[in-house]
Amino acid sequence: MLRCRSAPSYNQWTQFEEFPQFMEGLQSVTQLDDTHLRWVAEIGGKREEWEAEITEQHPEERVAWKAVGGKGNAGVVTFHRLDEEQTRVTVQLDWHPEGVIENVGTALGLDDRQVSRDLGRFKGLIESRGGETAMPHS
Repeated sequence: MLRCRSAPSYNQWTQFEEFPQFMEGLQSVTQLDDTHLRWVAEIGGKREEWEAEITEQHPEERVAWKAVGGKGNAGVVTFHRLDEEQTRVTVQLDWHPEGVIENVGTALGLDDRQVSRDLGRFKGLIESRGGETAMPHS
């Protein structure tokens, strides 16, 4: 969970192809259409690719997804406007570690710490720009 500027939080989050700028280990996100994304990441030293479907999207409130192929995961990001200047952003993520490295990392809480660091970089990205980017959705 983090607090960041209200206006750009949701809009910046939905610029999916910019995720590698703040998500460690993520190599690319390609928006295939309005509800499908192709992800490429390095997880535990191994290249992983998967497609995800946006299952719910309510502007300024929430975005939910689930993997439809490849690395199994699902989650939701919610945006709670606190006042004119701040929004609380929360992430709920469900994924299934595979193999020794991923299971050990999960047991040590490395995945939770990674999400927290990524959210911190997301906040820094928004605050350094003073607003969201104008990159159109594909």
